[in-house]
Amino acid sequence: MESIKTMLLSWVGDNRLWIVAIFLIVLATALSAWLLASFVQRLARRAEKTVNPWDDALVGALNPPGTVLVWLLGLTLAASRAGVATGAEIFSVATPLREIGLILVFTWFALRFSRNVEYNLRDPRFISKPMDATTVRAVGKLVRASIVITAVIVVMQFLGYSVSGVLAFGGIGGLAVGFAAKDLLANFFGGLMVYLDRPFAVGDWVRSPDKEIEGTVEDIGWRLTRIRTFDKRPLYIPNGIFTQIAVENPSRMLNRRIYETIGIRYEDAPRMKFIVDDVKKMLQQHPEIDGNQTLIVNFNSFAPSSLDFFIYTFTKTTEWIRYHEIKQDILLRVLQIIEGHGASCAFPTSTLHIAEVPEMATT
Repeated sequence: MESIKTMLLSWVGDNRLWIVAIFLIVLATALSAWLLASFVQRLARRAEKTVNPWDDALVGALNPPGTVLVWLLGLTLAASRAGVATGAEIFSVATPLREIGLILVFTWFALRFSRNVEYNLRDPRFISKPMDATTVRAVGKLVRASIVITAVIVVMQFLGYSVSGVLAFGGIGGLAVGFAAKDLLANFFGGLMVYLDRPFAVGDWVRSPDKEIEGTVEDIGWRLTRIRTFDKRPLYIPNGIFTQIAVENPSRMLNRRIYETIGIRYEDAPRMKFIVDDVKKMLQQHPEIDGNQTLIVNFNSFAPSSLDFFIYTFTKTTEWIRYHEIKQDILLRVLQIIEGHGASCAFPTSTLHIAEVPEMATT
């Protein structure tokens, strides 16, 4: 009995040190993670006071990857210490897990940093003239795709896979994949062409004369572009479509056109010249009409029930609501000019000519 007690005390004494060491490692890890989180919070408060977008993006990307990194190093170190003390083979995976974990954590940090930079480049709080949203999104997606692909290759190389063999397989299998996923690839390259050529950007109003497509662009993805129609319904367009159709972008127009035909009565023909002259003078003096663009007011045609003249001019604004307000004001002024000359706008009439009045029958 005494010998068993002696052996037990001896075993506890031999193993007490590594247990205490593991406890201290975990405690130090928890303390380090807490200190790192507090330090990052202080950095974030200081970064908010600057106008530099890079420090905000960097500090915003530190956590939670930084905390995970601390715990990864601490726990794998504790597992390695336990493996040395106990000789258990299960703890031998601590080292490869630490190496792979480091790659994944740094990849996570890089992805967060690139996303924060993308957001800040479009935020007027950080940059006086924000960059084009479509270009920033395209570059951001390319950068993140490159980060992920690089991380996957590094992990595969670490695990012992031949990267050159994988790339060779990708080259051989690429042809088969291309045939199987030709629509997907068409949409991908269609999205790439949209990013490079930039026929439209997020927020633009677009429409196509070839397809029933019209609305505001909300998002340009690698496969689909989401357009919000004017009745507030989402319309999802595969990007490959944009390589086959014509796309009109009214958001980039320089002016809006007013093109109206107005008819007066035939009996007001002597007043036509004066009406046309006064309408043209009114348009030339109107503050919302762009005098640098084409301005035409001319007697145009002999219509069946009216003498027609047309107005062809451009407003300075391209805003849809303001354009209609200006158009209404101009048409009301045209009516005043016509009435001021004692004329009237024509409406459809028919005149019946009787060559000879038949005599009334007498009894």
